[in-house]
Amino acid sequence: AVTGSTAGSVASGAVLVCSLTAARNRHRLPALAVCALIAAVAVGGTWAVAKSAVPGGLPPALRAHLTEHRIRLWQDAARIEETDPLRGAGPDRFGELSAVAAQPQGPEAKPHSAPLQQAAGQGLPGVVLLGAAFGWMLHALWRSPRPTPVVLTAAATLTALAVVSCLGNALSFSQITAGAGLLAGLATARLNDDPGAVP
Repeated sequence: AVTGSTAGSVASGAVLVCSLTAARNRHRLPALAVCALIAAVAVGGTWAVAKSAVPGGLPPALRAHLTEHRIRLWQDAARIEETDPLRGAGPDRFGELSAVAAQPQGPEAKPHSAPLQQAAGQGLPGVVLLGAAFGWMLHALWRSPRPTPVVLTAAATLTALAVVSCLGNALSFSQITAGAGLLAGLATARLNDDPGAVP
């Protein structure tokens, strides 16, 4: 909130609410399924905006919040992906292939969306692998020996990160990916003093 990040503020508030409700929830699977659904909707929504396929068009308020520049970067990423859906254009080639990336607003090396960056660079297999990594993380949380409130709070946090990464370059910062890996590791680690822990 202090730095003016609306997406970060909303995500932090959502995680806080989820952590409070997780203390009373003893069923992991439904909550983790909701996390998977939220991430899927975020990816699908980003893709729909990039393909100009939002039913009824994008609301003006949301369009203004995303900015025209970002939307055009997404559209360029979708166009690059369409040229070779199975292989993509290759890693780190978005900046040289995107016409929007060289606009006066400043050069852009990435399309401000992790799924679209994967699609442009590695094609649809890259997007599938990115989704599989998130799905495997949710599966590991489901099987985790840690208490359910800890698991669900971690799942909510990582899902919020997934949504933010659909809208920006969050995963391009090593501090964020390292923090996410640390959180996932702490939430899925086996307790040494728990003989019944899942191996």
